[in-house]
Amino acid sequence: MNRRGFLAAGVAGAGAAVGLASRFEPRGEGQDAPGSQGGFKLKYAPHFGMFKNHAGDSPLDQLKFAADEGFAAWEDNGMKGRSPREQESIAREMGRLSIAMGVFVVNGGTAWGATLSSGRKEQLDQFLGECRDSVDVAKRVNATWMTVVPGTVSARLDMGYQTANVVAALRRGAEIFEPHGLVMVLEPLNFRDHPNLFLTKMAQAHEVCRAVDSPSCKILDDLYHQQVSEGNLIPNIDRAWSEIAYFQVGDNPGRKEPTTGEINYRNVFGHIHGKGFTGIVGMEHGNAKKGKEGERAVIDAYRACDRF
Repeated sequence: MNRRGFLAAGVAGAGAAVGLASRFEPRGEGQDAPGSQGGFKLKYAPHFGMFKNHAGDSPLDQLKFAADEGFAAWEDNGMKGRSPREQESIAREMGRLSIAMGVFVVNGGTAWGATLSSGRKEQLDQFLGECRDSVDVAKRVNATWMTVVPGTVSARLDMGYQTANVVAALRRGAEIFEPHGLVMVLEPLNFRDHPNLFLTKMAQAHEVCRAVDSPSCKILDDLYHQQVSEGNLIPNIDRAWSEIAYFQVGDNPGRKEPTTGEINYRNVFGHIHGKGFTGIVGMEHGNAKKGKEGERAVIDAYRACDRF
């Protein structure tokens, strides 16, 4: 997850989307036509800015547009940086529209340095302060899941010691979240976009979550990152299933909407739906095309991949 890019202005569009008609069969009788007000089988979660050409700059109008298109969830990496008044306003509108709140980022201040892996007290204290602050935000916006990135590797420490430090820190964080029924979701990020990070692969995230051993510490499986890091998406979903609480998506290459790259998202979505997943699937990617045409292409792509 490129937190800095998304917190600033979202992902810039690049590349061209291939026409959906060449890759998916025509809609049968009774299926929702592109752009109609039909729901989805999974809770796909757009983010602010994704539909601004249709809905305008107002966050509330963007939520309304998404709800009218059938989306039942939303995520906002930068929610923590909004004023309490704005957070409450967004939460009220989401409640009125029956839109579930997805992730926001817990530790924007400790995600990009040698933090949790180092075992240093000052860095642990900063992380725990970010966790405490996140409880208030989560309650204000009715969130359950919050993203945590453990930071970079500590080059002068053996990986075993680093892992022990990360596990110890996350146990302390889980102690803060557990009484409130909140869940931090650990996101492995890919080596190409985010070199030198501690957490990169699903097996490692599974190992850490098992060691923390708390219902408040689970995995965010960002399928874009995992396609870059290791592929093998569906087998890794199955092996780590007990620890996965949240998904995010983006196609590869390009990190745009499904159908613009190499990942067969119809199969992936069908697989997790078949396993009984009822949580949120965050749409953490850019639009392959600009303007209203690009926004409509995003919606159509999700409608196509949701037909399984």
